[in-house]
This record gives sequence, structure tokens and C-alpha cells, in this order.
Amino acid sequence: MWEPQSRYPDSDIEILDRSFERFHVLGGLERLHTGSRWAEGPVWFGDGRYLLWSDIPNDRILKWEEETGTVSIFRKPSRNANGNTRDRQGRLVTCEHEGRRVIRTEHDGEITVLCDNIGGRKLNSPNDVVVSRDGAIWFTDPSFGILGYYEGQKAESELAPAVYRIDPATGIAAVVADDVPGPNGLAFSPDETILYLVASRASPREILAYDVTDGRKLSNRRTFIDAGPGGTPDGFRVDIDGNLWCGWGMGTPELDGVRVFNPEGAPIGHIHLPERCANVCFGGRFRNRLFMAASRSLYSLYVNTQGVAGG
Repeated sequence: MWEPQSRYPDSDIEILDRSFERFHVLGGLERLHTGSRWAEGPVWFGDGRYLLWSDIPNDRILKWEEETGTVSIFRKPSRNANGNTRDRQGRLVTCEHEGRRVIRTEHDGEITVLCDNIGGRKLNSPNDVVVSRDGAIWFTDPSFGILGYYEGQKAESELAPAVYRIDPATGIAAVVADDVPGPNGLAFSPDETILYLVASRASPREILAYDVTDGRKLSNRRTFIDAGPGGTPDGFRVDIDGNLWCGWGMGTPELDGVRVFNPEGAPIGHIHLPERCANVCFGGRFRNRLFMAASRSLYSLYVNTQGVAGG
């Protein structure tokens, strides 16, 4: 059973390189909730002071309120929702496994389908999503959610796994990368000149980097991080200093948590959790609170940096 540390600094926060000291604060890890079956896709709503996250197998999106600590059901059924983010108008954008689509929740609660097919062929199971500053929606579409009935509904793939960009003017989705084994988490560098992307079916897993041209096209594919034996990056976010805060784990217990890499791809810190961490986001009043969706639980930690706006 997890117990909070009784002393600061929290020994579950490991400094791998001294450069991590400037991003580390003396506060400790907090467990905000437990009871999910597979927690994913956290997204912060600063205007409402609450966090949403997906509990994929339980077919629901949960809501944690900062002021009271109350947890409630935001949406059920969620059609096995996975990744979430907000667009530049503050609307919730969600990837659905069962729905095999990317949707937007309007301010009045109505649902708009942004993409569910390409040329009449169904998407596989959209996984994670980010919105660039021009309003374009970028999402990954591996086949994980249609491989069985645990996180969606079993079905045959009609499209190869790929990464897509939905144009903000036309609403048309176009392939931007189709050379990634198991495209999963994705995020931009602070200036949006680089897109980072998890190749979760590479062996070992990798975080790839692409140059972004004209905000539309990707080029110069390269391995940015080789996760090595047991390394399992999943969802991640980038801070204003260009560091990657990556959900990590599954290989061995000592790797479970969040691994932090600097802009050169070197590991500088690790936040140890008793569960594999699937995804993270930054939130709180100053975007300096790291929220971690980890298997059955939701954790948080205050850090000495800020998440990139829109992440």
C-alpha cells in the first residue's frame, strides 16, 4: 500500500543529473485518487479548477476538483476514451477507442465528431492528441483499442497505424507520419519546431523526433530517446524549458513512474511511483503541478517549472 513520505525532500524523487535540481521542489508526492482500472489522458481545466482523466476499461472519464478533492464521473459511457487535451478555445478534445474517432466537447456539452474515417475507412483506435498553436489537431491512431474487448471492441484494422493532422480551416485529416511502429504519446517542443512521438512497438521502445515544417509537415525522422531494456515510455508532456516528462514503467517495478529527459534527450530525473504511469499533464494555478495518471491511481507533484501552454 502506498504511503506518503513523512519527510521532505521526498525520497521517491530521484536526481539522475544535477541539472534536475533546478526543476525539483521539496514538496512530496500526493495520491489524489485510486480505484481506476487503467488511468490515462489527464487534462487540466484551469478556469474550473479541475482535472479530467480517462479510466479506459471502466468506460468513463473522471473529474477531480482541486478545491475540494472530490472525484466524480464526468462522462459515462465514454466510449473507452483515452487521450484528452484542450483546443485553443478551451474545448475538450478526446480520443475514443470504441468510437474509433476523435471528438470535441463544445462549451454547451454537445459533441462534435472531428474525425472517424479516412476516405471512408474507419480509424483504428485514436490514442493520444495535442493541439498546436495554429489550432491544428494532431493525433495518433494505433490498433491497440481494437485488439480485444478490454479497452474497446475487437475489430479488423481498415487503416495502417499512423499520425494525423486535422487542418483547423478545412477540418480535413491528413497523414503526417506512417512509419511509426505503434504510434502512441506525442508532444511538441516549446517552439513547436519539433514533434516528439512514442514508437511503442519498437524494440526497445523509442521516442522519435521530427522537424515540423510550416506547421504542417514532418521531416528528418530520428531516434531522440532509446528507452533501453525495460523502458516503456507512454504519454508525456513538455515543460517551458524543453524537458520531457514521460510516463514510464511496466518493465520492472523500479522503473515505474515518470522519467524526465532534458532537451538533448539525456535522463535527468525520475519520479518513482508504485504503479506504471501511462500519461501526465501540467496544471494548477501556475501550470507547475504535475498530474500523473498511473494504472489505478492519480498522483500529483509540484515542480519548479511550468508546462507548455496548451499542453
